[in-house]
Amino acid sequence: MSERWILQICHGYSEPFLDVARQYAALFRDTPFRVLTVYLTGAPGEEAVRGSASDEVIFLGYSSPEIRGLKWRAIRELRRIGAARPFRFCIAHRFKPLYIALLATRLPVIGVHHAFGDYQRPYRRLFAHFFRRRLALLGVSDAVRDDLRAALPSWPKTRIETLYNRIDIEAVQAGQLSREASRAALGLPQNAWIAGNVGRLHPDKDQATLIRAFAHALSRLPAGSLLAILGSGREEDALKALARELGITGSVRFLGQIPEARRYFKAFDVFALSSDHEPFGMVLLEAMSANVPVMATDCGGAPEVVGNPDQLFPLKDAAALAGKLIEFMAGNDGEATRNRLYACAEDGRQRLALFTDDAARRNFFALPMIRAMLGKDGQ
Repeated sequence: MSERWILQICHGYSEPFLDVARQYAALFRDTPFRVLTVYLTGAPGEEAVRGSASDEVIFLGYSSPEIRGLKWRAIRELRRIGAARPFRFCIAHRFKPLYIALLATRLPVIGVHHAFGDYQRPYRRLFAHFFRRRLALLGVSDAVRDDLRAALPSWPKTRIETLYNRIDIEAVQAGQLSREASRAALGLPQNAWIAGNVGRLHPDKDQATLIRAFAHALSRLPAGSLLAILGSGREEDALKALARELGITGSVRFLGQIPEARRYFKAFDVFALSSDHEPFGMVLLEAMSANVPVMATDCGGAPEVVGNPDQLFPLKDAAALAGKLIEFMAGNDGEATRNRLYACAEDGRQRLALFTDDAARRNFFALPMIRAMLGKDGQ
């Protein structure tokens, strides 16, 4: 039997897209198909090869400026790659790789979208309509899928579907440090109640609401409670100034950019995601894998990950978030509080089953768009 291949194209392998490449290569494990992953940017590296979990990896090595505009060099190179193997279809992550794949090959293309607003620009909608006969779209959450459908209302719904991001639970858990070791590594006290947040210090992540909520709740939290924020970004100075203004500088720890931050999630008693319309919320899965209770804004893809509406709060509502922090971390009913926290963590642990490679594989091969592309080779 001749080899059958799937072509996967990523802009680069910076996080989280190295794991994204792994996730999609894993869909074809134990199938007749082999996966070739192409990175448009980024130098060759063994770590990227291993992390891609693909049968073959090609690094084109372009800089980001080199694939702006019409991207003819990348198109010519990908045309050569596409002609060299019996590819069944192409998976392209984000719009730029999708654009290159459609112009460089005659393959059916699955465009995977990881953000909102990818088709706000009129030329992108026109481009998608022009290639609609061999283009299908996946959103990483129902929220992203619905955003795509709203931008392309004339498309059949079966051409715009959802495939959740997922997590290699065993691999993530194997790398996680214990509560004690995590706190020691981060320089956090062993006996404090700690709320955690991990992400870029960017307006979209809205750590300002989290800081305001923590300040509002602090007097009703256990003595010595802390808010630990892992990440760096352009909002760092403004967020530190806000903590000073609110008089809680000593209770907020800005820990900076921590490599492999998911290893330290057990340091937290609760994890809070305050983001403005997070497309999915991978950090929630990482916290859930550490058996840490989570709370998140009630918008974007986060509610689909969390599931329980009692663990959600309205976007930018510091008072509501403060109430959740008090409910999760304090109260005079110590045993009941511990039981409530345990129940939330256990719900999260069980919910992880929805976001595994096995679950994604079942859902992927059941999609009508995929069955049509694979034909008699459908799983």
